[in-house]
Order: sequence, then C-alpha cells, then structure tokens
Amino acid sequence: MSDRIPDTAGATTWLPYFPVAFFASTMGLTGLTLSWQKAVHSLGLEPLFSRVLLIFTACVLLSLTCVYLIKTLRYREQVLAEFNHPIQISFFPAFSISLLLLSVATLEISLPLSHYLWICGAGLHLLLTLNVMTQWIHHSRFKIQHSTPAWFIPVVGNIIAPIAGVQHGYIEASWFFFAIGVVYWLVLKTLIFNRILFHDPLPEKLLPTLFIMIAPPAIGFISYLQLNNGIVDNFARILYYIALFITLLLFSQLPRFSRIQFYLSWWAYSFPLAAFSIATQSMWLNTRNDFFLLLSWISLIVVTFVVMLLLIKTARALISRQLFKPD
Repeated sequence: MSDRIPDTAGATTWLPYFPVAFFASTMGLTGLTLSWQKAVHSLGLEPLFSRVLLIFTACVLLSLTCVYLIKTLRYREQVLAEFNHPIQISFFPAFSISLLLLSVATLEISLPLSHYLWICGAGLHLLLTLNVMTQWIHHSRFKIQHSTPAWFIPVVGNIIAPIAGVQHGYIEASWFFFAIGVVYWLVLKTLIFNRILFHDPLPEKLLPTLFIMIAPPAIGFISYLQLNNGIVDNFARILYYIALFITLLLFSQLPRFSRIQFYLSWWAYSFPLAAFSIATQSMWLNTRNDFFLLLSWISLIVVTFVVMLLLIKTARALISRQLFKPD
C-alpha cells in the first residue's frame, strides 16, 4: 500500500511532504545577508547587494511560512508527526531563528520593525526551547542514533538573541539567552561527539549537519561582543578560534562532503559559514590584523558561492519534484 497522500483530484500531492527543515534555507539566506551587511562596514562594499538579499530573504521566509501554514491546516497529522520526530523537531526553531536574524538585518532599516521581529522571534524560540527540552527529558523514543548536530538548533539557537537584543535595550534578557546557548552548547557538543566517535556514523543525508558545529562558537563570539561592548577579550578569542578550528577540520574533509548527493540538509552548510564570515569580519575590525582581512574576503566569497549553489540545486530539485517525498 502506498504511503503517498492523494489529493482531491486523485493525483499525488507534494504538500504533505513539505518539510519543516526547509526553514533552514532562510537561516542561510539571512546569514548571507548579514555577511554582506557586515562587509559594507568592514570591507567597504556597496550596500545594494545586501539590500537585495534582504528583500529576497524576507520574500522566501514569507512564502515558506504561508506554505507551511496551509500544510498545518490541511495536513495536521503530518505536521504533528514532524513535531514528534526525534530529528525533525529540531528544525521548527529554524523559523524563530530566522525571525531573530531578520531582526538583526533590519536594524539599519527600521528599529520598530526590528524590535517587533525580535520580540516575536525571542518569545517563540524560548517556547520552542522549553518544549524540545521537555520532550528530551521525558522521552520514550529517543535513541543515540537520533542525536545529530541539528540538535544544536533549538537550544543553542538562543545564543543569537543578544545580537539585536542588546541594541533594543534588553541587556538582562540577552544575557539570559546567551547563558542558555553557551551552557547547553557544551552539553550537546559532548553528546554529539559521543555519538560520532563511539556509535554508528551519521548517514550520508545528515553528514552536512556537521557544519552546524561551526555556528555555536561563531555566533557566540558575535553575541558576546555585543554583550561586552564590542571588546575582543580572551573569552571572545577562545570562541572565535574554536569556530576557526572546526571550520578547518571540516574543510579538510571536503572530498568526503563533495561526494554527497544533494539533499535539503545541504542548507546546513550555509548559515554556519555565514556566521564564521561575520565573526571573522568582526575580528578584522577589532584587531586590524591582515590575516583576518584576507580570511574575511575568503569566507565571504565561500559563503556566497555556497548559498548561490544551494539556490541552484534547490531550484532544480523543485522543478524535478525530487524534494517532496516521504522520508
């Protein structure tokens, strides 16, 4: 018996299989937007491209939100199945993270809009964090094989909140979110490394999620600068150099990643690389060390190429109807 869901016309419909993981693409697009916004100040680039990216990203997020809302109304069981899935549940907070990132991206355009996005994003993300952690604590279905770097998204994603939160005057709330993200990053990192080192390797489809490990220290560095009045102290350096090492570690395995066929999980490459690009540009602005200037250009070029490639690959997969299939 087929597990596909027929529509009212008898043909197979794609909507029930529209994955919540698609919101990872808006994280990557917003990250690229922020990288180019940062490059306007750090590398002297023109702001036009970053503005185009911001409009495009906002349109993509709005479109994905509308589609997923329709899915929620028409196929509630499939949404609940995703929300109760030990891996897919981690991608629901990608939506709230996208709102938080957009609140950063709109700071220079409209403070009221940025403030509204931050309130919505931070509040929703806290609720999702509490829900996910409650499921982890009282679970009856999670196994070691379910632990992947995607688990960083719901809990460690809190570390993003201070970037715009400080700008809006929420100092204590920003420290609250930062503390959650940093502490549970260390906890989850231990669990993920235990799974990688001593249990079955990640399946090919999930291998790109290893790049998510770059994001916590890179974003942690950016958030800490906001909380620390922009001063690069020893703790900030520790965060940045951890991100740098993980980036080097993963790029040393590039031949392995290049052999992986395209999955939606490829979008896991995008946001972490964008976070590292922004962090590197911040190091250049604070240290004026030519090494960070060179690395800023390299990281910006790399993340731009990666996101453009992902857009092309995703468009082709959409046209060929390869994305929306039963998992």
